[in-house]
Amino acid sequence: MQEKRIDDPALGLNTGTFGTGGHVGVIDIGSNSIRLVVYDRLERGFLPLFNEKALCGLGKGLSETNQLSEEGVAAAFDSLARFAAVARGMNVTTLHVLATAAVRDAGNGAAFVEEVERRLGFDIRILSGTEEARLSALGVLCAMPQADGMAGDLGGGSMELVDLRVGNIGQQTTLPLGPLRLAALDGAPNRKKLIAHIDQHLSSVPWLSGLKGRPLYAVGGGWRSIAKAHMEMSGYPLHILHEYRLQTPVLVEFLDRLQQIGKSDLKAINGVSKRRLDTIPMAALLMRRLLTLAEPSSVVFSAYGLREGCLFDLLPDADKALDPLIESARKIAAAAGRFPPHGEELLDWTTPLFPDDTPLRRRLRHAACILSDTAWAEHPDYRAENAFWKVLRAPIPGFDHAGRAFVALALMARYVGNIDLPAAEIAKKLLDKEQAQQALVLGVALRLAHTFTGGAPGILRDTPLRPGLGKLQFAIAPAHAALGGDVVKRRLESLAAALGQAGEIILLP
Repeated sequence: MQEKRIDDPALGLNTGTFGTGGHVGVIDIGSNSIRLVVYDRLERGFLPLFNEKALCGLGKGLSETNQLSEEGVAAAFDSLARFAAVARGMNVTTLHVLATAAVRDAGNGAAFVEEVERRLGFDIRILSGTEEARLSALGVLCAMPQADGMAGDLGGGSMELVDLRVGNIGQQTTLPLGPLRLAALDGAPNRKKLIAHIDQHLSSVPWLSGLKGRPLYAVGGGWRSIAKAHMEMSGYPLHILHEYRLQTPVLVEFLDRLQQIGKSDLKAINGVSKRRLDTIPMAALLMRRLLTLAEPSSVVFSAYGLREGCLFDLLPDADKALDPLIESARKIAAAAGRFPPHGEELLDWTTPLFPDDTPLRRRLRHAACILSDTAWAEHPDYRAENAFWKVLRAPIPGFDHAGRAFVALALMARYVGNIDLPAAEIAKKLLDKEQAQQALVLGVALRLAHTFTGGAPGILRDTPLRPGLGKLQFAIAPAHAALGGDVVKRRLESLAAALGQAGEIILLP
């Protein structure tokens, strides 16, 4: 993929390449919205520094006129000019500007691109349907590397479908199905005709049946709005869209209900963009028909899609293979920790406490270990709660909502020695009792580790934990004997109690 640099002298935009200290950004010119996202740099586990969306409606009326909306074009020029100025101010040295279905299909799409490039000085890459589908799927895989099912990205003017096989991209297609494109067919008299039209396009995908019994990974603002509405109307405790999962029967019932709700009732739902109210019923119908024909087991909503896929595509293969959760945690720890991150040392030290760990639980434990000293600069009375909320709400990929809850509870216990603060109730609703107890054990173990070492690396390898029948031994090498004391004994007793054992400190010969 060709890199686009913002280097128009008239704009005063910074120039450079990756690694020079500037940031990297992506502008996505969609059929309904235009969005700028700026990231710190091109690397695995990149975290957004800035994310703004403008609902311009470029594709409104496209199916009738074959032209970009005049009103949408005017709004797009204004939004893109703002985004160029923001990018300049944020020292974005490399900017990727992508255009999708509306610009690709409209008769005046090429003229629009030419005018944007003339005004603002950056190039626009018009994606083919195949490219759009592939990059959207890469965005899903960027955040969920082992995704196995189908990625479905609904834009205003098209729907991209991609078969995912345990992290690999398979067959893909793009269909002319989107809320803006289908608006002309909407309305009660045309309902049967509209459904037949949608089904005809979906049924033309020969491999759609391969989704049966596997998850659908839903991408796109219209479908995310559906997830927001369900969260709000069901009282879900955590308003994080990424990896929000619903079983198909539950979602089907909700989609049928959503299509019957009036605009005034939709407007009353907190968190749902008022400017998406006109497109939500059509987005719901499109998902409903896809679920009916493809019969997935569940729907997993993804906050990662085309923009993240664009950057993920540029990474070396070795970086793509890295774990997004662990890399994101390392980045946060490097910025917020007191000492060089030593999560691997803590991971090894706590391993004897968890002999039955699954690979998934080990990943979560690893992340908690890496993040376990990131709240040290907070006021002591608020460290536990702030560490909890920071992880529970952080834009970190690579774990689901239960995983977030597990790590968040572990960090709460790391700072306060329990998981009894009122905030913990949200996380406990996402875990069973055994999982919550394991988070407590991990947290109080990390509390012991940081108390004993003062947070410094390189000491724990000489002081192993030895759980046994009814007794937990903390074995300290003579060189570190002075680090023991009353507070360390109390921390050990708390850990032993969480394990249902007695604690004992022993000195190694």
